[in-house]
Amino acid sequence: MSIIRPFRAVRPASELASSIAALPYDVYSSSEARKIVQAEPLSFLRIDRAETLLPEGTSCDAPEVYTAARQTLEQMIRDGAFLQDPTDCYYIYALTMDGRTQTGLVGCASIDDYRNGVILKHENTLAAKEQDRIRHVDACSAQTGPIFLTYRPIERLRQLITEVQADRPLYDFHSSDGIRHQVWKISSPEYIENISHLFALTPHLYIADGHHRAASAVKVGLARRAKDPGFSGTEEYNFFLSVLFPSDELRIFDYNRVITDMKGYTFEEFLDKIKDGFEITENGPAAYRPKRKGEFGLYGSGTWYRLTAKPALRSDDPVHSLDVSVLQDHILAPVLGIADPKTDPGIRFIGGIRGTGALQEAADAAGGIAFAMYPTSMEELLRVADSGRLMPPKSTWFEPKLRSGLFIHRF
Repeated sequence: MSIIRPFRAVRPASELASSIAALPYDVYSSSEARKIVQAEPLSFLRIDRAETLLPEGTSCDAPEVYTAARQTLEQMIRDGAFLQDPTDCYYIYALTMDGRTQTGLVGCASIDDYRNGVILKHENTLAAKEQDRIRHVDACSAQTGPIFLTYRPIERLRQLITEVQADRPLYDFHSSDGIRHQVWKISSPEYIENISHLFALTPHLYIADGHHRAASAVKVGLARRAKDPGFSGTEEYNFFLSVLFPSDELRIFDYNRVITDMKGYTFEEFLDKIKDGFEITENGPAAYRPKRKGEFGLYGSGTWYRLTAKPALRSDDPVHSLDVSVLQDHILAPVLGIADPKTDPGIRFIGGIRGTGALQEAADAAGGIAFAMYPTSMEELLRVADSGRLMPPKSTWFEPKLRSGLFIHRF
């Protein structure tokens, strides 16, 4: 069963929360992060992307970057920009986008649950990307970006959260992208005990987003154990910062593909190659966004098409039935030679939040083609994770993005 426990969050002073909160570190390039820190000197990117405080040209994984991150965090605590709650608490974090709210519980999950399969994942991680966050977490002795977990709905937990939300929030602000962020604190021992008990009855939690942050936190925790032979298992390094949302409140956006290397095919030759597996319907210059599972929008040579997978391509398998798998297994790999989309330079991924215009523009610039996807569903994600399988890379795009800097877990 799942272990979730409260913690003493390091968090912003109330009047500074909107200035400190920042999108995750990996959303930005180094140059983009520098511009944000210049415009907003308190942005948490000063800590998450500490190369922004060092001379231009400093490698983002240089040793001095991690030193700067630790020093900046410690200085902001001394200056009062961050405070730490004196007792273990849970927190509620609600994000509202386009009139739709998802409400999560902030607490700490167990590294042992990650290792023994209580916390299930749906994608692999890259060692190089893990290494950066391992060094960051270890240098700061803190997890600064929450892992985005989900669980099948628990109605009693939803009721408890609603009761807490009747009180005034700690934070209530709109970020520059229009997302409303609200935070409440749960310090009541009775509520804390009830929440922990409800998760103890929950067989599985699922990583929705943040696989690299989770893997990094676990590896730092295990390294700390190795240096502490008398560890009891209750030390803070045995747990990692998480925000847990019920699956029925989450929305997955499409994660679209742009092919920049046509492997010598003309567009007409490409269409001829895929016609046996897909019905192809021309849509003209107007963008086509798939309306149902099994459909794809295809853009090439100034024209949009609707692709519909023929019955022979359909499957009941949790992974092979995914639209991203159908595209990978029947077009990208066999026709375009993209065996590993994570590393192949001939493919780019664009989140659906950016719209079809970004797809068309990228395809035109590269002389390539673009695929607009139908979003993976939450039930598909849970089904894949429950089966112990993994999705193809870039299968899900979650919005709104959790902000870093609102909660820090020190150990």
